[in-house]
Amino acid sequence: MDTQHVKTAVPLLRRGYDMLLEKPFAVNEDEMWELQRAVGETGRRVMICHVLRYAPFYVAVKERLLAGEIGDIINIQATEHVSYHHLAVSFVRGKWGNEEKCGAPMLLAKCCHDMDLIMWLKSGVAPRQVASFGSDFQFDPAKKPAGAGKRCLVDCGIEENCLYSAKKHYIDHPDRWSFYVWDCLEHLEKPTIEDKIQSLKTDNIHGRCVWDCEHTVVDHQSVAINFADGATATLNMIGGTAKAERNLHIIGTKGEIKGVFDDSVFTVRTIDTASESGWREEVVDLAIGGDKSGMTGSHGGGDLRLVEDFVRVLQGEQPSISCTNSRSRNDTAAPPTVCRSGAPYIEGESHSVRFSDGRRSRTASASTRSSVSLP
Repeated sequence: MDTQHVKTAVPLLRRGYDMLLEKPFAVNEDEMWELQRAVGETGRRVMICHVLRYAPFYVAVKERLLAGEIGDIINIQATEHVSYHHLAVSFVRGKWGNEEKCGAPMLLAKCCHDMDLIMWLKSGVAPRQVASFGSDFQFDPAKKPAGAGKRCLVDCGIEENCLYSAKKHYIDHPDRWSFYVWDCLEHLEKPTIEDKIQSLKTDNIHGRCVWDCEHTVVDHQSVAINFADGATATLNMIGGTAKAERNLHIIGTKGEIKGVFDDSVFTVRTIDTASESGWREEVVDLAIGGDKSGMTGSHGGGDLRLVEDFVRVLQGEQPSISCTNSRSRNDTAAPPTVCRSGAPYIEGESHSVRFSDGRRSRTASASTRSSVSLP
């Protein structure tokens, strides 16, 4: 799980290995600095798998920003709609549904990609103030419907009409999120539907009622960021949507870029004082199909590009614009700490800020530190 990243990475670094490390690379600030110290002491190189900054869609947007087409960034608006079946399989029934067990809150486990994108698009400008609000709106055990049981296929009286029925999610669609749902059947070479039904009835965690899963993470979260240069950004993660979708809207001093990652289409709209409309626009269609949510293991074309960049770094070649140096404070981002109770506001003078309400604190700083450490 996420708490194992640093404890397994540090010994390998000290044995002389360079590393491509899964996100989030740490779940608290102590782990973050432990890994950073190991990198500094060993001189090894670590690249974090923030794969979306390598996806052609976001690379194309970044290129437009670097070309100055919309001027200086005033505001970034990012949204992530997590589909109902992804939310259920990973963050309610699944291993990221309980923070105490997986070690990471929702913002780290799911949205560190999106926080990383915001910091990357801002080209190293440090955040100074962060506010964050969120809750478990849908799956509070107090909202469990009358007649629901412990397991969908065993004792549930409403399974036939439930949107989160394990039968509807995993038997009717056995290949959807199969690497999560059926990992308990790895000992079987070709598990049958009967094998899968039996597992959902017995020890498969995905056979549980979504309102009875020891679920502790949020199902929606809003974040607001104020940067050192006066620019602002927002991230809204909403779980339980019909369709998975990431939206991006960047507004600058000369225009704006607005697009949908899952459609691989964005529009560059710039101020045009000579036109009757007052603006002109260019629609960019990258024509990239396939799954963008990770349901079948794909991430919009960024996976192999990240690996290629890692190889370039190891060979001493110039990496792409997606790669930034985590040793540079200007390229180090500190996203908000997620807290469901107490004052959801932090302010910091350095790139490493901590939120604490005196009862419960979660530091997400490690999630969006830049992609690679270079010697």
